[in-house]
Amino acid sequence: MTKGSWWMRIAAAVVGGLLVAGAFPPLDFTWLVWIGMMPVLWALWSLEGTHLGRKGFGIGYLAGLAACLVQFNWVASVSWLGAILLPMYLAVYWGLFGIFAAKIGNPWKPGNTAHLVKTAFCHGAVWAGCELLRGWVITGIGWNVLGTTFHDTPVMAQAADIFGVAGLSMVLVFFQAMLVQAAARRSWQGIRVMVRVLALLALYGIFRIHHENKAESLKLKTLLVQLNIPQDAGHMLWTDLETHQGYEDETLKALDALKSPEGRFSPDWPDWVMWPECALTGRILRAPDGDWGTAQINQDTLAQVYSAGPFSLIYGVVELDGEKHGDQLALKDKGNTYNSLAVATPDNDLQTYRKRHLVIFGETVPLIDSVPFLRKIYEQQAGAEYYGSMTPGDSLEPLTLQVGGREIGGIPTVCFEDSVPRLTRKFVRPGPQVIVNVTNDGWFKESAAAEQHFQYARFRAIELRRPMLRSANSGVSAAIDTTGSTKHPVTGKTQILTDENGSHFTRGSLLTELKVPLNPSFSLYAAIGDWGLIGLALLGLFMAIFTKKTEPGTFQESR
Repeated sequence: MTKGSWWMRIAAAVVGGLLVAGAFPPLDFTWLVWIGMMPVLWALWSLEGTHLGRKGFGIGYLAGLAACLVQFNWVASVSWLGAILLPMYLAVYWGLFGIFAAKIGNPWKPGNTAHLVKTAFCHGAVWAGCELLRGWVITGIGWNVLGTTFHDTPVMAQAADIFGVAGLSMVLVFFQAMLVQAAARRSWQGIRVMVRVLALLALYGIFRIHHENKAESLKLKTLLVQLNIPQDAGHMLWTDLETHQGYEDETLKALDALKSPEGRFSPDWPDWVMWPECALTGRILRAPDGDWGTAQINQDTLAQVYSAGPFSLIYGVVELDGEKHGDQLALKDKGNTYNSLAVATPDNDLQTYRKRHLVIFGETVPLIDSVPFLRKIYEQQAGAEYYGSMTPGDSLEPLTLQVGGREIGGIPTVCFEDSVPRLTRKFVRPGPQVIVNVTNDGWFKESAAAEQHFQYARFRAIELRRPMLRSANSGVSAAIDTTGSTKHPVTGKTQILTDENGSHFTRGSLLTELKVPLNPSFSLYAAIGDWGLIGLALLGLFMAIFTKKTEPGTFQESR
């Protein structure tokens, strides 16, 4: 191995990582995902000599670091240290794939002449397994898996209901592994297999889109409201009064436009109104027996908006443990704090869902209470005082919501819980359901974070075959049907709240319409979750190990 060849491999790893990064926002050149892994695969497969695992990890890690430093640079909006440490951690999963590709799955390494289709399958499966693993470890970070780039390619995206969006990543790596091998072997025998695989996925997508569009459904109208309140990390820069007044004004303005001069309701009157995460600044107190109370500022705001007419209000709020003192409800001493999604009605009924999956270093900080210097580091980086971690909720019961006098289920998600498919699938029940998400990506200002979040969240609607509604402080607020589409079912207009320039960083409201299937169609992912992809990843790994041990020869001999 020459010094120059090492520089070529290093360059290929960096270029490949940058190509993959370019497929995601802010560049969003999604076509790059079809070629981005090819330089990385070449660099890994061309490694020679001893210590292939160590070398493979290095090449893979370098490619991952290049990709993640670009993709997750928005973390610097909150912490420059986090913008370095997070990519350094995420690149480890690229390194794990590098070990496999260089040492175990390498199709050109002496002692392994596995068929190119088998090799491509093994690499695709193991890559998808690595993506799945990073979505689990240390609470998981699942954003920007390769399959996410199909978010605006509905025909290809539909297969996410089989093994999840990470299963689509497997297809992309399979495709590129086939191309690299075919080019190196100067043989295009396997291309027909690759074309057949892609054609099969496309046919499946066409069938599922047709099936979903024809399903019997009920009509749901929802008014999404966002204020685009400026933030400094987690600190809102508006006063409580400005915030509440803003939600009142935007909601009442939109609702008043849906009334005739005589005060009659339009046929487009919404069933629901949605406000973002922690929209109301007053707290809710909840006693163990279910009794509840809320701050006067919340009561005043709710009374104002309900003066316009009937609807269910879905909003984010902080919930605290309360306790009864006679007939009075008071804050419980040393009680818990929850980030909650609330559903209120004009009849003063209230349901809340307490967020289960807390954001590490945002809503919960490991060891901060027992290691004093961690508090100081956190406060310096976040630019805000640390008031203690929130408590995760424990409910897996869907909310009960009303649409035209009929009860339907609400799959609740707060903040990036809509990025945790293994959690959302646990709320799936028979009958009509809608995924509801309240979130706030304003922490990261006008960066690519919100768009990356939205692209990944859209796949929950496909994976579970339940439509989705999102209300976000600074976007992306949108309505998503069971095919992942944001198009209005009648007009075909995009149902994403944006300004006249197409930016979601705006203040306003959007009246949306969704078709909610009365009998949601079957989804393998909803039934078995990640176990299907785990099985494929293990199969790919063991097939590669078995092939290495049983198939003699070299790549040169096989040509």
